[in-house]
Amino acid sequence: MSMVSCARSTRVVAGFTFAALLLLTGCGSDKSTTAPATTTKAAPSATSSASASADKKSAAVTVDVDDMKFSPADVTIKVGDTVTWKFSDKVPHTVQGIGDRAMGINSPIFDKGEWSYTFTAPGNYRYLCSLHPQMRGSVTVE
Repeated sequence: MSMVSCARSTRVVAGFTFAALLLLTGCGSDKSTTAPATTTKAAPSATSSASASADKKSAAVTVDVDDMKFSPADVTIKVGDTVTWKFSDKVPHTVQGIGDRAMGINSPIFDKGEWSYTFTAPGNYRYLCSLHPQMRGSVTVE
């Protein structure tokens, strides 16, 4: 392979890589910012909840995932509060953010158990169950 051919191949690969990156980062909604957040697979223990409450004065809200719905479907919280989804349906579900703003909301598939997300920026965060897209909800962070 000649030097010209090798350089051309390198540019083609770099071009495809750049195009793939643009495609991956460009997917989403009309919002261009993402909210940093923390997630956990299980609800925090009483000890960690007590220390978190003392440090930040944060609140926790629980959304039940049962009977093919999120209940309540729409909640309003303050910045720094945590929403915990409690799964207890007969079929598996997820919590998947809709759009760029909600990209970090991405739970594993659950039959039973809990998954939490701490909201660190104000805004409206829409979500759905990726396995049952008709199941939808939203979190408004003030």
